[in-house]
Amino acid sequence: MVTRRTVIKAAGAGTLASGLAASAAPAASASRARDADVLVVVEKSSHAVSFYDVASGRRLRSVPLPGYPHEMVVDSRRRFAYVGHYGVRMAATVGEGGAAVLVVDLAERTLARTIDTRPFNRVHGMGIDRHDRLYALSEEKAVLLGFDAPATDTAPTRAVPTHGVKTHLFSLSRDGERAYVTGLLSHTVSLVRPHDAAAPPLLVTPGQLPESSCLSRDEKTLFVGARKSGSIVAVDARTMKVRDSRTVGGDPLRVYTVDDERLLATDIAANTLTVLSTDLRPIRSLQLDGTPAAVSFHPGKPLAYVSQLGNNRIAVVDLDRLTVVGGFATQLEPDSSVLLPAT
Repeated sequence: MVTRRTVIKAAGAGTLASGLAASAAPAASASRARDADVLVVVEKSSHAVSFYDVASGRRLRSVPLPGYPHEMVVDSRRRFAYVGHYGVRMAATVGEGGAAVLVVDLAERTLARTIDTRPFNRVHGMGIDRHDRLYALSEEKAVLLGFDAPATDTAPTRAVPTHGVKTHLFSLSRDGERAYVTGLLSHTVSLVRPHDAAAPPLLVTPGQLPESSCLSRDEKTLFVGARKSGSIVAVDARTMKVRDSRTVGGDPLRVYTVDDERLLATDIAANTLTVLSTDLRPIRSLQLDGTPAAVSFHPGKPLAYVSQLGNNRIAVVDLDRLTVVGGFATQLEPDSSVLLPAT
């Protein structure tokens, strides 16, 4: 268990060189670590995905990846992680970027293989449905790629245009039949059908610079963070009509569904986490030491794992009390993560 109100430093967290050393650690240590909760973290500027023992903060292993990986999803069996090779540090960075999906074997803690997505480049947003079908978003080409059997596919099996510009992230219905794609430059969210490219898209402009979104548990409402507008917007997930909007100020980079009644938003201007009700009423905020980039959740406990830029740390947050109950250091620029619970 994480010690409450204690900040734990990670042993060996440092440069990519030390990550390479960790990747060569004996397989036995990786096997033993499966008896504990392990957080898998994409570290953008260390160009790696790393495995951390949550209780001690110890970095168990790092898997070197091509430059600047970003988003990650994991299949239902916790067998493979799929990482988008964005290939540039930030959305504002000019460049062709990467054109691949990186497949990480979570049992062996190795890079199992690479799926080439060319000519679809700057692969960023990632999603996986309840059937373990994978989806990857090409920001440059504004195309959502699909992989029906990602464990073995060597190329995309489908692709649909998203009708946005600089398409960065998306939310996915559990059955994979609906995807909601944000366009940073078009200032739009597009509802597209990943398995029916002939279906006409529905678009909405929820505010300026919509980046992240999340579906309500019943999948009837889409919540969108409009960064330049400083607002969280509720959109009807079928008609794509705006239902409600709340100005929260700052820069709401990410918004997440916590449960039937609560949302969680990260503000990278104020360095805060804010819990809101699903009717967009702010409930409580938590000040952090670093900049909250991305959040993942424990599947069985009210705990959130917050990747922080600037100080290169994970903060472990009790969602019921909205307080930091632990944390540990990472390598450079931790981003998306996933918790592998003890077996």
